[in-house]
Amino acid sequence: MAYKILSKKELCPNQYEITIDAPFVVRNARAGQFIIFRAEEDGERVPLTIADVDKEKGILTLVFMAVGYSTKKLASLEVGDELVDLVGPLGKPTHIEKYGTVVCVAGGYGAAPCYLIAKAFKDAGNKVYMIMGARTKELIFWQDKMKDACTELFITTDDGSLGIKGYGTTVLQDIMNKETVDYVIAVGPMPMMRAVANMTKESGIKTEASMNPIMVDGTGMCGACRLTVGGETKFACVDGPDFDAHQIDFDEVINRTRIYKDEERRRSENCNLLKL
Repeated sequence: MAYKILSKKELCPNQYEITIDAPFVVRNARAGQFIIFRAEEDGERVPLTIADVDKEKGILTLVFMAVGYSTKKLASLEVGDELVDLVGPLGKPTHIEKYGTVVCVAGGYGAAPCYLIAKAFKDAGNKVYMIMGARTKELIFWQDKMKDACTELFITTDDGSLGIKGYGTTVLQDIMNKETVDYVIAVGPMPMMRAVANMTKESGIKTEASMNPIMVDGTGMCGACRLTVGGETKFACVDGPDFDAHQIDFDEVINRTRIYKDEERRRSENCNLLKL
């Protein structure tokens, strides 16, 4: 089956949104799940969390940052081009229920998957705060979509160029100080999710993190995405990607994600032939 690219836009520097004709993928897709794509026959399998779906039209929306060879290759494709293959939805969807007050903390391009998650929690009757954080205003995207998906949107930038100067955890702490928070979900860089987990653990707030470790096959066969949760080995692709953030061994996961940094750097250098 052909997975044709229907639209492509650069949301902010080096960060892209594409829509793909994928009716069989979006038919059963739910918030928090992901897909795995290959951009070329000899390419690697790359997981990306589902950013949005149009089930009526069969359209899948993905948001990604072009940082390695495969994502740069994906970014080099144009409207009308086709992916070699795409499989999904994979993983367990985010568990949605009416908790009361929910806070979604999104870092960087983690904001994209948080859109469907926040929308699902709001539709379930929750009061939903969304915190979007990035280094600078140029890296903030989908503001209007996010406002529609949540009760209140907060934007933070490290340099103070947009919204509140500082980190998402600062806003989370302010919300926790002002009212009772019943559930928190963090999506984004590992250090950010670890910081959120440490903060909410002290208050006993149910907190989950959407994990994005190294992944290969996406079916639990290879074991590459293993992580330790509550002293037990779990696989992000089939047991997650959402896990109890207070039980995750973040140090182990962060160390494992650094294993192939040298190889990724060399591969990325070879990608300079791709003109984006």
